[in-house]
Amino acid sequence: MAKLKHDIYLENLCTKISSDYQKLMKNVPLYSKKKRRVAEIDILAFNEKGCDVYEVKCSYRIIKARKQLHRIRRFMPDIRNTFFFCGQSGNLELVH
Repeated sequence: MAKLKHDIYLENLCTKISSDYQKLMKNVPLYSKKKRRVAEIDILAFNEKGCDVYEVKCSYRIIKARKQLHRIRRFMPDIRNTFFFCGQSGNLELVH
């Protein structure tokens, strides 16, 4: 089965950032206290400073990515940084 564009971009980003982190987890589901799935984290990256979250989109959809990252922050307040990666352009942006 052929890989989706999103999966290819996800793998490319993992390769690009792997040297900065001790552990990378991909496609991590996030559940509420009521056991409902509220989000899926594209990349959850850990190093000695804490954990970062990366949201990967095929095209430049920063509004949707920002909304998803805010939802993730609500359920995981100890996240250090959140990033948006546009696969089409290869841009990586810090999202506050």
